[in-house]
Amino acid sequence: MFCCPYMWRSGGEDLQGFYPVRPECQSDVPRTRFKSRAGKTLSARRWHAAFTEDGHLDMEKVLRRIQRGGIHPSIKGAVWEFLSGCYDPDSTFDERTKLRNQRREQYGAWKEECKNMVPVVGSGKYITMAVVSENGQPIEDSSVENQGWVVKTAVTDERILQWMLSLHQIGLDVARTDRYLSFYENDINQSKLWDVLAVYTWLNLDIGYVQGMNDICSPMIILFEDEADAFWCFERVMRRLRENFRATATSMGVQTQLGVLSQVIKTVDPRLHQHLEDLDGGEYLFAIRMLMVLFRREFSFLDALYLWELMWAMEYNPNMFATYEELENRNNNAADDPKLLKRYGKFERKYVNSGKNERHSNTIAVFVVASVLQTKNKRLLKEAKGLDDVVQILGDIAGNLDAKKACKEALKIHEKFLKKANRQ
Repeated sequence: MFCCPYMWRSGGEDLQGFYPVRPECQSDVPRTRFKSRAGKTLSARRWHAAFTEDGHLDMEKVLRRIQRGGIHPSIKGAVWEFLSGCYDPDSTFDERTKLRNQRREQYGAWKEECKNMVPVVGSGKYITMAVVSENGQPIEDSSVENQGWVVKTAVTDERILQWMLSLHQIGLDVARTDRYLSFYENDINQSKLWDVLAVYTWLNLDIGYVQGMNDICSPMIILFEDEADAFWCFERVMRRLRENFRATATSMGVQTQLGVLSQVIKTVDPRLHQHLEDLDGGEYLFAIRMLMVLFRREFSFLDALYLWELMWAMEYNPNMFATYEELENRNNNAADDPKLLKRYGKFERKYVNSGKNERHSNTIAVFVVASVLQTKNKRLLKEAKGLDDVVQILGDIAGNLDAKKACKEALKIHEKFLKKANRQ
């Protein structure tokens, strides 16, 4: 992990030092609010103490700590692997080591498959110019931009062609991703991000590559030393986000969540909803970016990570690993067992208790957006005369949002929404 080399003399670590910002970019990035707080933030000591001797993890204790104060940067990667469903808390150290090695081998095989088609994969470089035309014909003058490599014959396989057509777009986005971080001054780190996204796209051509996936993947590249581990954490996180990126000629996947957001605001703040409707903003398209990339542009890098882990802890379902691995779920009777229910995040418990399963659309991110709109309620009602005003007012939140407060308010709005919705 890319981490801080020094400690504050007054005690505690300089957390921003874990993700240094390039000096020339200091004034352009949102300020960081997150601070590690003793007794609240999940520390390395508390994390290691949460395991039994053979490796079983007390997830209830871990979730409680994360929901109170986030995760210390020194252990974020390790904890995220559980929050994202990479590993089962009930597994042992030996079982996880075996599974990790299997996954690394699998990723290596997939990457080699991609490299056989495009040798730039795994070379430490990446593609930024189209290598084939849409009809599969080689583009001869692409070799200079693409490190001397060029497609020599026409590509006739539709699946391969679809993948190759996305590679330069991935590269263009990689070149722009988190460029203010010192980490990405190293070309090797940029190429790792490109490799992971290229392999993921090859395996998920039903959705393909969509701008914004780079923003979701980047923190994994920074948190994990091993590229394969970064890939698997990204792959698991995308399990809950991928439908947002699915698009057709007439719709975007994220519209489902926008529809839920519309219903939430209409229910909890009908006056604001009507005002937005009058401004032709009732579809809430201005919130697309917040939902697609989970507030990456509204927070500093460290605060965005803090927000993610708070949301994931609140949405945590102990059946995730079993579901992703297509195993038999172990906790189906959680609603009837208070002990099992405590292993779920605060937000998820509401759905377990109600017996509903609306996880693809009613995510906590929707309610975080609702909480942001609520904080700007007065300005939106008073100052917004058009959608441009709405966008400008919401744009002012960059660097001024408190992640923990936003999640806390989201839970309140969720509670209010459920009560009102049940009465209707």
